Amino acid sequence: MLPGSHPQEKKAGLAHWANRVLEECDNASQSFAADPVHDLRVAIRRCRSMADGFLSVDPDPAWKQMKRLGKPLFGSLGNLRDNQVMMEWVGKLLEPADAARQNLLDSLAHKETDLKAAAQEALAQFDRKQWAALNDHLAKRTDSVSLEGLVFQHLAVERWQEAYERHRQAMRNRSQVGYHQLRIGIKRFRYTVENFLPQRHEKWARDLRDLQDALGEVHDFDVLRGMIRSHSEIHTDERGRWIKRIIDERQSRLDFYREKMLGKNSLWQVWRSELPIGAELEQAAVEKLQSWASFLDPDPAHSALVTQIALQIYDQLSQNQRFAFRPEYRRILEAAAILHEVGRSKSANGHQKRSYRMILKLKPPLGWTADELRCVAAIARYHQGPLPQAGDSYFVGLSAKRRSQLFPLIGILRLANAFDFNHDRSIARITVERENGTLILNAQGLQEISPSAERIARARYLLETACQIPIVIRSLTAKAPAPSRAAARKPLRAEVS
Repeated sequence: MLPGSHPQEKKAGLAHWANRVLEECDNASQSFAADPVHDLRVAIRRCRSMADGFLSVDPDPAWKQMKRLGKPLFGSLGNLRDNQVMMEWVGKLLEPADAARQNLLDSLAHKETDLKAAAQEALAQFDRKQWAALNDHLAKRTDSVSLEGLVFQHLAVERWQEAYERHRQAMRNRSQVGYHQLRIGIKRFRYTVENFLPQRHEKWARDLRDLQDALGEVHDFDVLRGMIRSHSEIHTDERGRWIKRIIDERQSRLDFYREKMLGKNSLWQVWRSELPIGAELEQAAVEKLQSWASFLDPDPAHSALVTQIALQIYDQLSQNQRFAFRPEYRRILEAAAILHEVGRSKSANGHQKRSYRMILKLKPPLGWTADELRCVAAIARYHQGPLPQAGDSYFVGLSAKRRSQLFPLIGILRLANAFDFNHDRSIARITVERENGTLILNAQGLQEISPSAERIARARYLLETACQIPIVIRSLTAKAPAPSRAAARKPLRAEVS
């Protein structure tokens, strides 16, 4: 976009921008002039970038349908807009009396006619009714994930990392392709912040826009330089003069970029400092998994309870020096507990296997490896049903040592799940403690002689075997006396309600 041509955009959600697409279709169809074409592309781009963001947490196929529906029109308008931008640059950079200027403008104008016809055809094929229906369906789902929340902050860090890596590559090779890829990286980061982190966008908007524009103009100049070199009607001396002017303009944009983006105080570091790091980034990864599961799990309250119980048992076991759990295993167990029921989104029958397959297809959150996500999937696979065997196909890709280390975690999840097997929350409260080498679970609401008690007793088998620790299940009365101050200070007792 040429300097000074930035229309003010209203910050709004999917419903606003999807409706704007339909409005701008009518405006653009009249003549396919530069401004209406730009406005329509902005509206489609906002919808497509929001769909990209939600696709990372919401598995609804309608997001992909919206992207596919808008892609042909968006691409056709992009070709037309690129040609119109070239016409603007030729008019801006060359003197009116320059003969080559008119030759290029005539060539571009002829091409514009064909591109407008293609855009008209793409617009005629754009299914507005389906677009409106998708908007009605998807706009209701956008409230499920909070703007400025950790889920979208996690997405922003992903986009930042992708863009920063492209920055490093571009600074090393300084090629046309490198700068173009860098522009795409910054554009994706900008759109993520623009759509999902409005408070940060308010502070970063101008810099993000200016940097994207500067790199976009570098790309424009590269395209224009190629056109001039290949145009047969431009004389050698004119060609040299044009290319020098273009190189100077191009270098000024690169100097602007380098001034902003190199050094210890670069904008890269400013942006990264205001996004999650360390423990907060780990929590953001967990919340991203929770958000994805919330769209699939028909009973999130059950999974939340199972997660609490599982972590409580894990923490008690890990305090015993006999159990050398690896540091990452707590978060692996937590993720498996959160995700273990996602396979029920289609049917309760065989949901363990579906959960396994669905988890394997996930992109590992930041700080996670594909191997760790395979562990999550394997644990979720065996949260109930047949006992795991080390040679099972569900452990493919994991070392023999890793498989054996997962058995205690599977045992923990199986036992935790058994406490709410019927999804009725009849077990109101659980406490976990250790006494004389025995793990004791006290469950309020448990009837000691009941099908639930029998199921829980069976579910403890794998954990007892894997950890070589006796497990006792007791009924905890609702009116149990409050613990003394001394007892409250004991580190071996934890409670979840």
